[in-house]
Amino acid sequence: MILFVLASALVTCALGCGTPPIEPLTSRVVNGVDATPHSWPWQNWVMTAAHCISSRLNYRVHVGKHNLVEQELGSKAILAEKIIIHERWNPTFISSGDHVQLACIPAAETLLANLYPCYITGWGRLSTGGPISDNLQQALLPVADHATCSKSDWWGVILRDTLLCAGGDGLVAGCNGDSGGPLNCKNDQGVWEVHGIASFVSGLGCNYVRKPTVFSRVSVYNEWIDQTMMNN
Repeated sequence: MILFVLASALVTCALGCGTPPIEPLTSRVVNGVDATPHSWPWQNWVMTAAHCISSRLNYRVHVGKHNLVEQELGSKAILAEKIIIHERWNPTFISSGDHVQLACIPAAETLLANLYPCYITGWGRLSTGGPISDNLQQALLPVADHATCSKSDWWGVILRDTLLCAGGDGLVAGCNGDSGGPLNCKNDQGVWEVHGIASFVSGLGCNYVRKPTVFSRVSVYNEWIDQTMMNN
């Protein structure tokens, strides 16, 4: 189950969504490269995975971050008022700007074609068992469609319809610490949409061949997102 911590800034935003002021560089997280600072302005902890959260801990929402260990102009840490799993909404206010923007959500039940070019972004491990990245990483991670990813020598029956795969070449992948981060895909209008929320990788290794990174498929949850925002 994915967890959404939605801010009231999602209701209205003059800047729109999915069109960053700095266009992300094209590159081929494991075997990725440093992202251009603030080229993924929706990379924050507003929407994350449920297994990242422990009821025994308190959390802050970081927005506008590029380097996790440095103080940065335009970044802000906001104490989470409360954290709700799936059914509710967190009314935390977030100011938008060049460094903090909203991501677009794809149309309900959208399915991406096999090998559709998307980008994973995150601060996870740089290799299996390796160090956590200080700088936000980005890597090209093409979609593996359901027919491919559900093959017996890929993820098989584990791959439910609510999940989405990307990668699988054994070279580039998400890794531990990328959970909760987005799979960013540009639509035909040139607008970035978040199609996936990073969920898990193979226990055999982050970049194991035919075991692509698995994401929660955002387009399954459109009705819940819309209803939650209307009710709150």
